[in-house]
Amino acid sequence: MTMLRTLLASMVACILISPVQAQERQVPETRQELQLSFSPIVKSTAPAVVNIYARRVVRSQGMNSIFQDPFFQRFFGNNGGFGVPRERVERSLGSGAIVSSDGLIVTNNHVVGEGSDILVVLSDKREFEAKVLLSDERTDLAVLKIDAEGAALPSLAFDDSDDLEVGDLVLAIGNPFGVGQTVTSGIVSAVARTAVGINDYQFFIQTDAAINPGNSGGPLVDMNGRLVGINTAIYSRSGGSIGIGFAIPADTVRLVVESARAGGKIIRPWLGVELQDITPDIADSLGMKLPSGAVVVDGHPASPLLKAGLKRGDVVIDVDGKSIDSPAAATYRFSMLRVGSSAKVDYLRDGKRRSADVTLIAAPEVPPRNETTLTGRTPLSGLVISNLSPALADELGVKKPQKGVIVTDLKRGPASRLGFRPGDVLREINGREMASVDDVVRAIADGTSGWAVTIERDGRVISSRFGG
Repeated sequence: MTMLRTLLASMVACILISPVQAQERQVPETRQELQLSFSPIVKSTAPAVVNIYARRVVRSQGMNSIFQDPFFQRFFGNNGGFGVPRERVERSLGSGAIVSSDGLIVTNNHVVGEGSDILVVLSDKREFEAKVLLSDERTDLAVLKIDAEGAALPSLAFDDSDDLEVGDLVLAIGNPFGVGQTVTSGIVSAVARTAVGINDYQFFIQTDAAINPGNSGGPLVDMNGRLVGINTAIYSRSGGSIGIGFAIPADTVRLVVESARAGGKIIRPWLGVELQDITPDIADSLGMKLPSGAVVVDGHPASPLLKAGLKRGDVVIDVDGKSIDSPAAATYRFSMLRVGSSAKVDYLRDGKRRSADVTLIAAPEVPPRNETTLTGRTPLSGLVISNLSPALADELGVKKPQKGVIVTDLKRGPASRLGFRPGDVLREINGREMASVDDVVRAIADGTSGWAVTIERDGRVISSRFGG
């Protein structure tokens, strides 16, 4: 009797649970189901998709046609000394998604760029001039605002992009090649795609829904009619879709929109550590069964991870319940958190799982930048240098948590002709280590007929001699 009651209870549970589960995700099983249409979803979402036209004027030094002759260029150079400024107009076309009824629009940063004139065209052909509230190169997202004079605009709601699974149906809506609003369908081909090289936060939704030039900035929507991503790039040898497109997850988009509403500045948590992929060899040396996670290989003394107890050689495997399989995944997960909050970080040390509560902070501005332009009769004249703080390193995209003196700009002078670049870190001058801007100023004030300069560029150490 007990077994019979248990069996009946299990059957009732299956009857109650199975229909709900089947409604969440199911494969078409009948001819009628195969004839179902995406039309209701398109009708509810397409009005919130816009076309974006950006225009900017680029000033260049023009020439009279006679001075374009190679004979005259030998004497006067490309500008001939007689050039008059000319203006060239650059235009870009893209798509966008209205994410609030008061006129907030999300698109790609590369769509609007530094455009001075931005026109937004709604699906009903109404046109509005837009202003940029926030333009974030690191996520390749931009938030625009249009004034609809009090009229409520159709908008898309956000869905949780972490709920997406490979195989889920999605629609991409945009204006490919400028032909007009177009809808394509496909599935989610991959989630958490990191080896793409589009922006600083490598964590993309991959889809085979056709995405082409002009689709950039348009929404990727799920079967609930909610925004799950912003279409941003395609992998293609011809320039057209071959079924490999990438979208920025909605969770990232939502964070950027919230930052735009809060004043237009994004303050991200700073990790202060350098993370490295786990290779099979590293996994074997650490006693790991699978090569997954991100190993700490270096760190700044003020790093919140190090202060929470992590050490060099520890492997980060989880952040607030989200698994970490690469450094890019770790960077993304921390970027979704708020400065001032805390995160539970799980990591491996000596094969044992440990946990730490990490208080998230903004990158500190220590030491102060002390921006200085070098002058005088030296090969460094024209360099604009600053003390390298975590805040400046984060701003400039310097990957390693390092200190020293960095070149932030180049003015007119010998340095620009000798091959120095913004981003170069000055390590030594005439055998003396350069730890601060003051060290550099003192070194060039000493005066010498010969100069030995060592810099670090993109992880490479370069030494050069000038004069003497």
